[in-house]
Amino acid sequence: MTVDPLIELRDADKYFGGLRVPRDVGRTVGRGEVVVVIGPSGSGKSAPCRAINRLETVRSGTILLDGQPLPHEGKVLARPRADVGMVFQSFNLFAHKTVPRNVSPGRVKVRGRKKEDADRRSRDLLDRVGVVDRADEYPAQLSGGRQPGSPPRPLRHWGRVAIARAPAVEPKAVLFDEPTSALDRKVINEVLEVVRQLAGEGMTVIVVTYETGCARPAAHRVVLMADGRIVEDRPPGEFFGDPRSDRAEDFLSKILKH
Repeated sequence: MTVDPLIELRDADKYFGGLRVPRDVGRTVGRGEVVVVIGPSGSGKSAPCRAINRLETVRSGTILLDGQPLPHEGKVLARPRADVGMVFQSFNLFAHKTVPRNVSPGRVKVRGRKKEDADRRSRDLLDRVGVVDRADEYPAQLSGGRQPGSPPRPLRHWGRVAIARAPAVEPKAVLFDEPTSALDRKVINEVLEVVRQLAGEGMTVIVVTYETGCARPAAHRVVLMADGRIVEDRPPGEFFGDPRSDRAEDFLSKILKH
C-alpha cells in the first residue's frame, strides 16, 4: 500500500534529564490515516505528539509536515503549527470565554474566515460532541449533577469542548494526547465517533492513549511504545489478534479485560 505522507519523523530524539525519549523514532503518518499510539505509563508515547506540535524540541533528527521541515521556533513556526490541532489531557480552556468563544476565534485569526462562518462551524462541532446546548455558558458553568462513579461533569464537558476546538481551524492533522483519561465510557465513545468523522473528512489523526478500546474501531494502525522505542506498528486486527513481541503480549495481558 502506497502512503501519501503528511507527517514524517526521521531519527527524532528527545531527552528528559537522563531519559532519552523517543529513541531514534522514525515513522511516517499518511494523509487521512488514524494512528493510535499506546503504551504503559512512562513509555514515551506522548513525546512524539508534543514534538510534532513543537511543544517539545528534539535534540536531533527531523520532523516534516507535508514535506516541509518544521522550524524549531520563532514566527515561522506559527503557520505550520496552525496545521496541527491538539487536544490536551488537561483541555486548556479559556475560563473567561464562553464555550463558542473557546472554539471559533482561531478560525478567524488563523484562517481569516468571517465571524459568521466561524460561529457556524463552532456550533456544528459543538453539536457533534453534544454540548451545543451549553453555548452561552463559561467553562466554570459546565457543571451539574454527578452520577456515582462518574467523573465530575465539568471535566466531561470541558473535554468535549476541547475536542470541538481542535478541528475548528481546519488543520491538516489533529493530535489527541490522552483524550479519554478520566472520562466515562459514554464520553469515550463520543470521542471515538469524532475521531472517525475527522478521518472520514480526510484529516490525519494521531491518538495517544492507554485506552486500547480506541484502537480497535478507529485506527488504521496501532503503535506500541515501551522505553521510548516503537515495539510494534501494525493494523489493529493483527496487533490484538497476534502480537509478535513479548512486550506486546505482556502489555495486552495487563490491560485487556477479555
